[in-house]
Amino acid sequence: MSIRVRPLEARDHDAWLALFQDYIAFYGASVPDDVVALTWSRLMGGAPEMAGLGAFGADGRLIGIALMVFHRSTWAADGYCYLEDLYVVPEARGLGAGRALIEGVYAAADARGATRTYWVTEVDNAVARRLYDRVATRAPYVQYRR
Repeated sequence: MSIRVRPLEARDHDAWLALFQDYIAFYGASVPDDVVALTWSRLMGGAPEMAGLGAFGADGRLIGIALMVFHRSTWAADGYCYLEDLYVVPEARGLGAGRALIEGVYAAADARGATRTYWVTEVDNAVARRLYDRVATRAPYVQYRR
């Protein structure tokens, strides 16, 4: 499958929204509509620390998204890139869209001088973890939340 990755644009809103809602449902979560709208606004330039990429199939359809947050670090002079959201439609999984999106995230992080790119996933997300094990090094940390 031919996959093209590019920054999300205003014209991608409806397709992005469908994928973002599917992503939220995949994790059994809920995000209020006003927060989803705010996220889109931030991705469209309302927050310079946020950026989004889309993976498009040969037919031009959006088949995956990657949403990033860039932030400073207390451990490095340069910043870090947190890949907060990565989602590929089920029918396109295993065809290279996830890898292409991660490579796009790496390129965006490099362009901004980020010295670390990182993300988290559920421990039982075996399909995604097979890809992640090929494109990154698993950190030996446990995440805690309040």
